[in-house]
Amino acid sequence: MLGRKKYVWLMVCLLGLFLTACGKKGKGAEDQIKIAYLPITHSLAVLEEADELEKKSGSKIELVKYGSWPELLDALNTGRVDGASVLIELAMKSRQEGAKIKAVALGHKDGNVIVVSKKIDKIEDLKGKTFAIPHRQSSHHILLREALEKGGLSIDDINVTELAPTEMPSALASGTIDGYCVAEPFGAMAVTADAGKVLYTSEELWEDSLCCGLVLSENFLKNRPEAAKKFVEDYKSAGASLSKEKAKETAKKYLQQPEKVLDLSLQWISYEDLDITKETYQVLCDKVKKYGLSDNPPAFEDFVKNDF
Repeated sequence: MLGRKKYVWLMVCLLGLFLTACGKKGKGAEDQIKIAYLPITHSLAVLEEADELEKKSGSKIELVKYGSWPELLDALNTGRVDGASVLIELAMKSRQEGAKIKAVALGHKDGNVIVVSKKIDKIEDLKGKTFAIPHRQSSHHILLREALEKGGLSIDDINVTELAPTEMPSALASGTIDGYCVAEPFGAMAVTADAGKVLYTSEELWEDSLCCGLVLSENFLKNRPEAAKKFVEDYKSAGASLSKEKAKETAKKYLQQPEKVLDLSLQWISYEDLDITKETYQVLCDKVKKYGLSDNPPAFEDFVKNDF
């Protein structure tokens, strides 16, 4: 009988140790923040923050890489990740359709170019030609419309196609398309390969233009407010300290592009002052409505959270 009691006591102790270990593992998982991204220069602030936080405090951001915006957005909207660096117009559309997400910061400012065939000398030369954008709900679409307006053209004067960013440089080189606008470094890839040239940089069409934003799920914001606050503060700090040299090192690690591509691409982008102000958001909303991306974009108070 004594032996049986000792056996039962041993089993109870082992079970307690097992549950404690499981509890510690669960806590570690809860301490992680899962952030979705695409391997583009527009995501560098969040990639830099992930590296810096782990070095300084051991805090862990689990970066989840996706190959397309629809895949990334599905992960964000279904709660498989806590947040994402995503096209802000896509996030606005998702919010409009009921997704429980909030924009908490910009991803960058500017950083896009309109790249065209070397046969194109001015925007008017695109009449009747084919131009690629990654998604209708994008700043790239807006920048194309701004450029066309400069040349007195409408969207009906050209053929617009949606292509995956990775396909655009080769499509331009082969003559399948005559120009494109997309997240970097894909514009710089065509220029450095001598397959195309820059017709406009984004700031020539829309100064301090918005493109990607840092978006977090409402569940994460509600259930882990302190973690969310620290994450956003550290993210903005990472952007403010992201010099061209640091940005290049981070880009080399995550994007795996030649130095000449990164050097050119990083000339066009800024990561400073990533707050989303009511004024800049209103400019974006005006353009979204003007060019038919949305008739009813979400109100600033409903979509943007900056009161941490």
